[in-house]
Amino acid sequence: MTPPLPGIFAALAPILNSYGYLAVGGLVFLEDFGVPAPGEAILITAAVYAGAGQINIVVVVLIGFLAAVLGDNVGFAIGHFGGRALMLRFGRYVLLTEARAAKAEGFFTRHGGKVVAIARFIEGLRQANGLVAGIAGMKWRRFLAFNVLGAAIWVGLWSAVGYFAGNHLEAIYNNAQRYELYLLATLIIVVVALTARHLLRHRRGTEPDDHQPVPTRRR
Repeated sequence: MTPPLPGIFAALAPILNSYGYLAVGGLVFLEDFGVPAPGEAILITAAVYAGAGQINIVVVVLIGFLAAVLGDNVGFAIGHFGGRALMLRFGRYVLLTEARAAKAEGFFTRHGGKVVAIARFIEGLRQANGLVAGIAGMKWRRFLAFNVLGAAIWVGLWSAVGYFAGNHLEAIYNNAQRYELYLLATLIIVVVALTARHLLRHRRGTEPDDHQPVPTRRR
């Protein structure tokens, strides 16, 4: 018997009924390289079905994990092979010079691993995660390691929620989306603060020292 589903999950039930595991893999894969698809919602819906004995939770987890990793890697490839060239070509129209792009790439190289792992849980960042990492010039092996870690936690968490939540699913999901906004706001504040600190240090380093003696000419 198909379990009762609230909200968006009920809208996805016909897709899951028709395509089964293929719907899970396809939608998660599409969402993770930038296409606006309900990948997270279909993963949770499939986990609810698994909790009701309709499908196998192990298969749902494996397919969701592989689709998430592959999707982000497609996004990374798009950003790596095409995105940076486009950014440098058209960036001057928004005052994004090659020097500024290089600084952004340096920041992502230093802190990008944390961003890749955390972004999986934030709507909007989840879809652009791989693309941004590719454009920023992040090393693929490093990206892959943090991407796999983030995908494992993300798929495991939402699969468990869908499998065990039952009638509390809608309340749990709504609260989680609210916390996603808080997490996104915190991440933006941290990035702005780090950028401001970097610019301040750079400015101080380029200012002349008024206390240094002025050299005199020899006659």
